[in-house]
Amino acid sequence: MNRFASRAAAGMLTAAIGFSLFGVTARADEMSSSVLASGGIGFALTQGSSLDSVSVGYGTYPDLLASPDVNAGGDRDKEDESFRNLVIAQVNNCVNVRSIPSEEGEILGKLYDNSVGTFLGEENGWYHISSGSVTGYVKADYCVTGDEAVEIAKKVGKRFATVTTQTLFVRSEPSLEASVISMVPEAEELLVLDQVEGWVQVDVEEGTGWISTDYTDLHSEFVQAESREEEAARLAKEAEERAKARRAAAASAAPSQNSSSGADSSSGSQGTVEYTVGSGSDEGVAVAEYALQFVGNPYVYGGTSLTKGADCSGFVMSVYANFGVSLPHSSASDRSQGYAVDGLENAQPGDLICYSGHVALYIGNGQIVHASNRKTGIIVSKADYRKILAIRRIF
Repeated sequence: MNRFASRAAAGMLTAAIGFSLFGVTARADEMSSSVLASGGIGFALTQGSSLDSVSVGYGTYPDLLASPDVNAGGDRDKEDESFRNLVIAQVNNCVNVRSIPSEEGEILGKLYDNSVGTFLGEENGWYHISSGSVTGYVKADYCVTGDEAVEIAKKVGKRFATVTTQTLFVRSEPSLEASVISMVPEAEELLVLDQVEGWVQVDVEEGTGWISTDYTDLHSEFVQAESREEEAARLAKEAEERAKARRAAAASAAPSQNSSSGADSSSGSQGTVEYTVGSGSDEGVAVAEYALQFVGNPYVYGGTSLTKGADCSGFVMSVYANFGVSLPHSSASDRSQGYAVDGLENAQPGDLICYSGHVALYIGNGQIVHASNRKTGIIVSKADYRKILAIRRIF
């Protein structure tokens, strides 16, 4: 979580404290079977955005929830109507976006499975769509729109509440009289599970709770198309970022660097419990081994000390700082660091595992090390103990 000073307001804490994403078989000439370095998932562009946002985990679909009534959670019919105008890819990997409604058309970009575009028209079995910065044609056989799109959009889209005040209470029930189970900082993005008038239910480390919509902005996020130029730029940027992180790690004097061999290295212990780091890059294994030294140390809201106490993003930030890598003190911002990894089965030690309002470090073997909460402190847990929003690799 970010560091912010608190101020008094309804539902907020009064104090000065610190914080802290392919189903049918298509013809090979029309549906690409290749998978990008990022797994073809975990990036998207908002229309009109710069290439810098390619690395963002999910992109906001423009104007989907622009209606104030929809944002307030009071008119599901309006939301359904906006989803009805989507075109959603339903393929193994991705479907090509072409310049004309023909397989002879130039390939302008790719629309990945469950990613979306705006329906502009239909011609000879092709949908004319706009998605991200790409406008072109996709074969209708591999996409859905209309009523089918409404139901799929509700499943593949992720709805988030972005906190718009400096410190916001998460309550056990949708009432200002309910007990406080957690606190979240400004700009934090929380996964929305349910809505009632004036409140949204969100997922936080301490469990599910409710926050007031008076202090949040609501939006739904979907993956969109990527143009050929954006793909090339993204791959180049990812390569540059990996090289930069590795140079920083090589220049760092982190104590664990000399001890990592890469595969199934024994590391950290707390009492009689020992943990094993899985295989991966030397740098990632070293990060995981180093982080495990601090299991058992306290969780401190807004803290960054690996010994005296840190919160989730403060812990991740401080671990990586020992390897010369600068990360933000924000679990929401961590979702855009490095580059995307497609699924937990492809995660390696050192990867950032991002959840709603929380971030952890993967150590391998399906486990994470993280500053969990005040009761448990820094612990090792199963990585899938909560819904994973993104996996990001730094090295």
